[in-house]
Amino acid sequence: MAGTETPSSSLPGSDPVGMQAFAVLLRRMNAEFNRISHEFAQAQGLHLTDVQALIAILDADTAGGPMTPGRLRDQLDLTSGAVTACIDRLEKAGHIRRVRALGDRRVVHLHYEEAARAVAGEFFRPLARGTEAARSRFTREELTTVTRFLAELNRELVLLGRRTS
Repeated sequence: MAGTETPSSSLPGSDPVGMQAFAVLLRRMNAEFNRISHEFAQAQGLHLTDVQALIAILDADTAGGPMTPGRLRDQLDLTSGAVTACIDRLEKAGHIRRVRALGDRRVVHLHYEEAARAVAGEFFRPLARGTEAARSRFTREELTTVTRFLAELNRELVLLGRRTS
């Protein structure tokens, strides 16, 4: 690590990499992400579920496969009516567009509008700068380990979600 800082001394327990310290840090990070998401939703006149839908649509676009209303419904665990209302709000607000698939006109793909991406990019730029500032304090090897940890934690969360649904 570039500056060998340790986790905050305000963490409970005596082990800075123990389960309790991880739980506290993950809860704090989650709370801050939720706060920022709420601020974005309010600034855009959206519901928090709409922001979650935008993230899912963005991630699907980035991964190379467009989101569909059915996949979005499954991913967000919404009813058909709720996902339709969400998509309608996002489209009306100019955040997404519906596009019929060329091969099968019954299939609808959801895409994040470029202008809306720019608005989101501007809003979240301070978060990106903060993330880059934090990343700069670590070596490439440390970041590889952190990335591996986050990927494994996400995998476990997905598996947990499948067991509880």
